[in-house]
Amino acid sequence: MLKVGIVGLPNTGKSTLFNALLQRQIANVAEYPFTTIEPNVGVVQVPDERLQAISEVTGIDTIVPSAIEFIDIAGLVKGAYQGEGLGNQFLGHIREVDALLHLIRVFHNPNVSGEPNPQEDIKIIEEELRQARIEKPTIYVINIDESKLNKEESKYLISKVTHSVRDSVLALSAKLEAELSELSPEERKDFLLELGVESSALDQVIKKCYELLGLITFFTIAKGKSPSAKASEGLRQVQAWPLRAGTTALRASGLVHTDMEKGFIKAEVTSWNKLLEAGNWKLAADKGWVRLEGRDYKIADGDVVEFKFNQ
Repeated sequence: MLKVGIVGLPNTGKSTLFNALLQRQIANVAEYPFTTIEPNVGVVQVPDERLQAISEVTGIDTIVPSAIEFIDIAGLVKGAYQGEGLGNQFLGHIREVDALLHLIRVFHNPNVSGEPNPQEDIKIIEEELRQARIEKPTIYVINIDESKLNKEESKYLISKVTHSVRDSVLALSAKLEAELSELSPEERKDFLLELGVESSALDQVIKKCYELLGLITFFTIAKGKSPSAKASEGLRQVQAWPLRAGTTALRASGLVHTDMEKGFIKAEVTSWNKLLEAGNWKLAADKGWVRLEGRDYKIADGDVVEFKFNQ
């Protein structure tokens, strides 16, 4: 599973954001540096409306979303590469992840000294990573007061940070997202409407991390038993699989089960929207929308695949 490390200076709201992502309280949240001593690790489901749509059209209720592992890494400080703060210990954690989510404080906190300075914060973190010879794909997220969300000030801050990093920047209130994560879906929707916000920013953050890792999604529909199951065991589920763009059908089959890769014969493939339009797999095949692909076929985003293999 691919890993995203949440980094930033102390007291930027990393653990609050991590808790919101996992929708439960795991990290020890407090307003002093180095609250997070060991990195907290959690698996976060990737929201994908296509998965639910395939479930509904196939009549299979069990769904398995793709997932990303998020790691809450303690706040870096200036001089970390020389051992300042908790220094090299945490730079070591950063080396182990595939991408970074850099959280930047732009909210005011009376318990934290100094005014927010996003440009300076970015420079400090980037310099520490440069000195430590660490280079990772990075998504930048500014942590803003919830009262300023979707206001001109937040748009100005986003443009200012974007100019500094020359990359896409997202804005959210980690505190608000943590509060939203404790509500039911209905309560969450009502609360967001009151704030004039269409949806939680977390979905956007998760999807952006997924894109940053260069991942696409393909789907499988298990209608009977798994390759490793006993004859008496049944498995009916629709599953989303994260995959590096450009991966072949042969390699993709190995993600589902190693036996499929060893005995690979062919892949039956259709697109998720064609499956929905047809109504089920058989009707899609009757319309000529299910095609046979060989081992070197490169899986496309949104493919629904049934692997044929020698058992």
